[in-house]
Amino acid sequence: MPDTGASKRDAGRELGRLPSWDLRDLYTGPESADLKSDLARGAKDAKAFRGAYEGKLEGLDGGALGAAVAAYEAIQELLGRIGSYAQLLYSENMSDPTVGKFYQTMQERTTDISSDLLFFALEINRLDETVLAAKQNALDLARYAPWLRDVRAFRAHQLADDLERLLHEKYVTGRAAWTRLFDETMAALRFPLDGQDLTSAEIFNKMTERDSKVRAAAAKSIGKILGENVRVFSLITNTLAKDKATEDGWRAYARPVSSQNLMNFVEDEVVEALVSAVSESFPRLSHRYYALKAKWMGVEQLPYWDRNAPLPDEIDRLIPWDEARETVLGAYAAFSSDLAGTGRHFFEKNWIDAPVRPGKAPGAFAHPTVPSAHPYLLLNYQGRTRDVMTLAHELGHGVHQVLAGGQGHLMADTPLTLAETASVFGEMLTFQAMLKGESDPALRKVMLASKVEDMLNTVVRQIAMHNFETRVHDERKGGEVLAERLGEIWMETQKESLGPALRFEDEYKFYWAYIPHFIHVPFYVYAYAFGDCLVNSLYAVYQGASEGFAEKYLDMLRAGGTKRHKELLAPFGLDASDPAFWSKGLDVIAGMIDELEAME
Repeated sequence: MPDTGASKRDAGRELGRLPSWDLRDLYTGPESADLKSDLARGAKDAKAFRGAYEGKLEGLDGGALGAAVAAYEAIQELLGRIGSYAQLLYSENMSDPTVGKFYQTMQERTTDISSDLLFFALEINRLDETVLAAKQNALDLARYAPWLRDVRAFRAHQLADDLERLLHEKYVTGRAAWTRLFDETMAALRFPLDGQDLTSAEIFNKMTERDSKVRAAAAKSIGKILGENVRVFSLITNTLAKDKATEDGWRAYARPVSSQNLMNFVEDEVVEALVSAVSESFPRLSHRYYALKAKWMGVEQLPYWDRNAPLPDEIDRLIPWDEARETVLGAYAAFSSDLAGTGRHFFEKNWIDAPVRPGKAPGAFAHPTVPSAHPYLLLNYQGRTRDVMTLAHELGHGVHQVLAGGQGHLMADTPLTLAETASVFGEMLTFQAMLKGESDPALRKVMLASKVEDMLNTVVRQIAMHNFETRVHDERKGGEVLAERLGEIWMETQKESLGPALRFEDEYKFYWAYIPHFIHVPFYVYAYAFGDCLVNSLYAVYQGASEGFAEKYLDMLRAGGTKRHKELLAPFGLDASDPAFWSKGLDVIAGMIDELEAME
């Protein structure tokens, strides 16, 4: 049996010292006095708030209602700090039952406390439009106008107060519990490969190894283990789809995607235009590129495990953490010293958790926590070029969250579609900087191809996942969707999107099961395509812009959730509601593929 400990130590030495985050900026520990005090204070303040304001909002003048919103914001931020700490601690080790118990307890406690606050938004939505408009003449309330606008966007879908309270209180034993089951199941899975038992992060990293036999073995192992657990994943998926359909029915949403569109404050027709534009572009994007890659790899068809395989000319080296950090920050600095300065805080102040560990949440994320604290980044850094791009992506989120924090807890949050703008723009800055620094034509070709693959993963594959999700939710209306049928829908949507140059084997039908977005936030995935196409258009404006672009870009990030997409993009001359907008973004990808074909 190979010495797996030695191989991991060797990789660790090559990567250098990877940072682990310091959560003490939130709380010193699960048993800390500050945490217990905040829980008690939150419960007391929420009850007092309810006693002071329930049933009385219509009679308040604008200044008094503004003071009420400010008090509500303070309590919500306190609860947000507690919830963020619990979630981040849980993400460190989802396999630890003690941590899992703490996470569940905090979810239950904060849900109970926030039940006393639930009346506030419901009662605001019952105020007459003219009455509320008159109140907003007061400056204390006028500053919250964007939040009021967003709360009232859901008026048509609001239920009776007792039903809203029931749904709110049952969340921790409903959707949240099923989500936790998914997370802990995934965290506990081990994938055998060459005598090792690997985590999901480790086994998926093997899919980018240079050795085709390793890639194939890793792919087969993933399919086997997911297949052995498919009944659990199928049950979770079916239960949550039915749960969503039930609530959507009560709230009178037209389609399964409609509630997420409203949360993103993007019109249904804009999302439809995006999905249609990408789907129609499958042949000129992914089909064409993977045919090209198959030729480079010397085969008629690429086996699915070679979709992200290194190209023949690609240099197979691990990128140390220090190099990754300076590459990303250097690219950010070339665009804006302010952007890079904000990003540097994440490295200097232990706001990043980078090592792969058993039980740790797979993938990567940026968690905003609350404006009175700061965001944290979770990575599973293994030294690949894609890991550097993931760092650039998540740092973009983190910088955005820091800059938007000035809007306060209620208005700092950005809709998912716009939240992906800063992350994808950070990736583009990093890629362009790396490409500019490479003079070898063969390596430039590899870099360009790698970027095309990343963009196809962000645009084509995410829309394929959206199409899968749409079909699953539509079929669920007619009854439970069997695991076999889920696999069929997955294979159909993958073949449609990736094209005939890819060969899919039977075990690939289980790969839908590991996608966390389907569970955590239904219909999240199109936001990636939205962000990528938007950034392609935005970057084209940047390339042709005179001085001042960076300042306008930073102002867009600082706006947080106070503006909708039309207002945010107007200074750049862009409009996502224009049907031609999406074609412009997709043309950038097509142009890169044209360039690769011209190199042949």
